[in-house]
Amino acid sequence: MTDTPETRRRPNARGRGEVLREEILAAATVMLDDLADDEALSLRAVARAVSIAATSVYLYFPDRDALVLAVLQRCHEDLVTTGDEAAAAAPDPAAALRARILAQANWALAHPGIYKVLHESTVHRRQGMPFKQTLIDRTTAAVQACMTTGAAPPDDPLTVTIDLRTAINGMLAQRINEPDLPWPPLAHQADRFLTKLVGLPPPPTP
Repeated sequence: MTDTPETRRRPNARGRGEVLREEILAAATVMLDDLADDEALSLRAVARAVSIAATSVYLYFPDRDALVLAVLQRCHEDLVTTGDEAAAAAPDPAAALRARILAQANWALAHPGIYKVLHESTVHRRQGMPFKQTLIDRTTAAVQACMTTGAAPPDDPLTVTIDLRTAINGMLAQRINEPDLPWPPLAHQADRFLTKLVGLPPPPTP
């Protein structure tokens, strides 16, 4: 579509380039969550959503992969922060680990397309996402705290964390991809993983 005086965006004022970058990221985030597929994202469509020429996107992101990675890193930081905040409000290490897992699982179900791209994207397969190590580190520290305080039996915390993340990620992928299955409550399923894989006692029955 040819720009017209009515559709063409006015240039950002000097020093406002970061604002445009944020608008591009925000538009791409919404699209990726809707598409659930990084290959389906079009830089031209992102540009239209922000009312700029497609070539303007390249001033901030050299290609689609760079834009997708920037979106996913931002979203992953939000996911980690969500878990950190939930854990900080918990009264003890076991409750903190549970709160972290549930908060992050609920974040994933609220952003299913983004979560799917985080784990299944072609960008991930081509380039990797080293920033995802932060989530592993946080969870490993939380598992270690449970073992240190006796809330969970001693074991290798990293191995337990990988088992736990595998179970949680698999559960979320299934819930996102097969929403019509008769799923049990999320908290009940997560509690079973925490009991079987970490060794936390089951939460008291209400």
